[in-house]
Amino acid sequence: MRLRTLLISLALTLSAAAARAEVLIFAAASLKEPVDLIAAQFDDVVVSYGGSGTMARQVSFGAPADIVLLANTDWMDVLVAGDHVQAESVFDFASNRLVMIGPEGAGPVPLTSEAILDALEAGRMAVGLTQAVPAGIYAKAALQSLGLWEDLEDKLAEVDNVRAALALVARGQAPLGIVYQSDTRITRDVAQVALFPADSHPPIRYVGALTNDADTAAQDVLTYLRGPEGQAILAEAGLLPPVDDPS
Repeated sequence: MRLRTLLISLALTLSAAAARAEVLIFAAASLKEPVDLIAAQFDDVVVSYGGSGTMARQVSFGAPADIVLLANTDWMDVLVAGDHVQAESVFDFASNRLVMIGPEGAGPVPLTSEAILDALEAGRMAVGLTQAVPAGIYAKAALQSLGLWEDLEDKLAEVDNVRAALALVARGQAPLGIVYQSDTRITRDVAQVALFPADSHPPIRYVGALTNDADTAAQDVLTYLRGPEGQAILAEAGLLPPVDDPS
């Protein structure tokens, strides 16, 4: 009940921004830099960022978004099932890789329990919420696939979005973290210490859709994101093209 109240309150706050903006985008936190650049190509576009689960819940509770950009297909499926987005508008627009990070200057860390626990010492590994945040969901899947989950489950510091995990490592508050590869490009205070095998977790798919409130202005923004200019901005930010076979 408290969560519902909080989300409704936030939706009401955002409605003021929507009244001033022609298009309101709800986007996964890992998309901030490229989506800010895309939004800047248009007048009166406002973007709200957060964990994909949080964004999806806000839309499901009536937050006034026009476009939803998520880092996980399951959350988009929830919105489609609830008739909160236009099902025919859902599309893949980017992908990513999952990496382990350490502080600036850190060397490679083998993906073994012994090596990771040694690098953690008495600290914890920063990850998104493993039951709700896409980066955390992918991280748990990768750790389970590699046989590391049981040894590391109690060593995690779970936070509400992937950028919060990045910040913990960048500030020296966590010795290791699991984030998207593109996240490592926004700060020099972290180093990539390991790349998770692509087949150790589900494909990291970014999906977008129009809500039922979207108009032609929102469609224009989404068309730009899907087009060569928008895709070039995403690529410059380190995101990868959509996966070839989403199925």
